[in-house]
Amino acid sequence: MDTQKASTKKVALNYGLILAIASIFLSAIVYAMGQHYDQPIWQTVVSVILMITIIVLGLRQYKKSNGGYMSLVEALKTGLAISLIAGIIGVIYQIVFTSFIEPDFVQNMLDITEQNIKEKYPSLTQEQVDANLSISETMMSPGVMAAIGIIISLFLGFIISLVAGLIMKTNKPN
Repeated sequence: MDTQKASTKKVALNYGLILAIASIFLSAIVYAMGQHYDQPIWQTVVSVILMITIIVLGLRQYKKSNGGYMSLVEALKTGLAISLIAGIIGVIYQIVFTSFIEPDFVQNMLDITEQNIKEKYPSLTQEQVDANLSISETMMSPGVMAAIGIIISLFLGFIISLVAGLIMKTNKPN
């Protein structure tokens, strides 16, 4: 039993780190292209594909190191651990990005949000626009962004691990 726990930790650390590095690299590409304010759909698609691929590879490695066996519970634990590690590292990167690399990021996003609100809803009063911006500003605070980032990472990790675990599971014979 201890071997399985050590294997889960090792796989989760390795593949969580790989997923985090790949995600940060993707963010750096988007930043270098000047599209970090646009949040392009292709970035989301590539991020999800990366997450699916790396979690499945991690589960495959776990199964291989466990003698070819992996239960659904083990798949969920391993996949969620990979997601958690990647999510935490991603949040740290986001804090570094918004604090040092692009310190005006939140204000610029709020300005873009205000412009979009005014364009899409020209009948709103300035008070209504300000109320919407206040909500947006709260959602863009470091603590809320960190919580949302980890929650999204864990949610997607759970779904991916559940599907992959159902496909890949092989229980040990009694």
